Amino acid sequence: MKKLVSTFKLLAVLSVLTLNSCRDENNEIARQETVQAKVSMADLKKEITPSSQPVPGTVQAQLEESKKNLEYYLKSDVQITGINALGKLSTQKSIDLSQSLISDQDQFIAIGNIMDYSTVKIGKIGDLYSGEDLATAQKGLKEMITEEIKTGTNVMEISWNGKDGKFTTLCFYNDNGIIWDNIFGGLVMMDTRGKVETSNDSAAKVASKWYKQWWTAKWLWGSKRGEIGYQITIYYSGSTVSNTDVSDWGNISLGKAKSESKVTKKSGAYGQCKYALGLCTPTGSLSFNASKFSVSFSGLGSNIVSNGTKSLYP
Repeated sequence: MKKLVSTFKLLAVLSVLTLNSCRDENNEIARQETVQAKVSMADLKKEITPSSQPVPGTVQAQLEESKKNLEYYLKSDVQITGINALGKLSTQKSIDLSQSLISDQDQFIAIGNIMDYSTVKIGKIGDLYSGEDLATAQKGLKEMITEEIKTGTNVMEISWNGKDGKFTTLCFYNDNGIIWDNIFGGLVMMDTRGKVETSNDSAAKVASKWYKQWWTAKWLWGSKRGEIGYQITIYYSGSTVSNTDVSDWGNISLGKAKSESKVTKKSGAYGQCKYALGLCTPTGSLSFNASKFSVSFSGLGSNIVSNGTKSLYP
């Protein structure tokens, strides 16, 4: 009987410990959520050093060109209605706060290629993303801020008018131009057909021939942001290929890029290669499957992926 009583006592103690542990865990979660909820523009402004310097001409030109391109491709879906230069990020805390603010679920973001209207989405991060996609997007935004935004970086608040109403975003910049804004950085301009260039047939006497294809992503103001591509070259005599080479490349500013290629037919009647290419903005991710020799995109974000085979004849 004493054993039974002792067992009940032990179970009662364990139950109390478990309940207390759950309460502690819930309290910690609530505390973290409260801390997160306290992060606001008012907090950030306390860590910003006001500046009387005007917005640099380069940044003003980028804003104007972006306005034009947004109006041309997206019409009235999203329009800049005003800017408010806040000053410079002066402390590490200001960077941490910026990181929290731009990745917050209630902040607005845009994704897609404005030259392909069907791909464009604009809304709150928490409405566009959920689950793993949300975690990937927030992680990408935070990592980008950590790598690109330093003390001394200027920040402004941009006011927007969209289909779902008015909202604001934080725009970081320096004398060289805009570094990041959730709308400017989330969208790209890109011709999905890509570009092609071939060697001049008149150069056939050197017994080589090449074919190059690439895709270029641009910032909203028109300058180059990233590129993926490949080039295949064959060496031949008459109608017989003796050797084949292939090269690839992929890069993007404030985003992710992957490029892979391999020769699948080196000699004979023609040369052949496989290529796997992709690029995306920070809110998505890319992976390469070696067995399928392909790049795939996951998450949400502006992206282009191109997997294929190219044959080249003398």
